[in-house]
Amino acid sequence: MAVPKRKTSPSRRNMRRSHDALTATTFQECPNCGELKLPHNLCQACGHYNGREIVAAAD
Repeated sequence: MAVPKRKTSPSRRNMRRSHDALTATTFQECPNCGELKLPHNLCQACGHYNGREIVAAAD
């Protein structure tokens, strides 16, 4: 069985974990209605995507 020869130092351990941080969700403003939406996703408020109406807006 593989066993480490030396204890991993806190500095090395933390450097390894430096890429594990979570990032906040980014939003973009819908060019049609101005609501915030996820990038590359259909706008839930107006049903537009890429300048076209994909889903009829729920009134």
